[in-house]
Amino acid sequence: MEQRGVTVWFTGLSGAGKTTISQAVAERLRSQGYQLEVLDGDIVRTNLTKGLGFSKEDRDENIRRIGFVSHLLTRNGVIVIVSAISPYRAARETVRERIGDFVEVFVNAPLAVCESRDVKGLYKKARAGEIKQFTGIDDPYEAPANPEIECRTDLEDLEESINKVITKLQELGYLAA
Repeated sequence: MEQRGVTVWFTGLSGAGKTTISQAVAERLRSQGYQLEVLDGDIVRTNLTKGLGFSKEDRDENIRRIGFVSHLLTRNGVIVIVSAISPYRAARETVRERIGDFVEVFVNAPLAVCESRDVKGLYKKARAGEIKQFTGIDDPYEAPANPEIECRTDLEDLEESINKVITKLQELGYLAA
């Protein structure tokens, strides 16, 4: 199957649902025969960007590296699904400009909802001062200004979010209708 490469970039707070939605979208696309690669922020940090901390400079470098890999894959016709907090708007915009075929998905849930879903206990540790520079607590998250897709995971179920992403990719010509 001839396919157009695209990077689908899921951004949002920890616990918003980025990994859940991105994995479900990847599963759906694989079942339809699409060639894709998933770059999950947690997995990338243990391999591609090991050693980077959580300063603004290190976070920007993390996103730059993910963007570089995404660009290489996208230009070779692969659908790249990125799931990374990527808290700074400027870093995401730089990646968008480099890649070109880029679709931003804002996985949006209120901080209180994200904290209630905190299976790893990260928000609790951040609130206790055990984790410094935690996005949404003592480090900012800059929401996208004009994302192609917004998934409100506090208001919609997983299937609605998946369908929003698939429908938009079809509308933009990256997937067959």
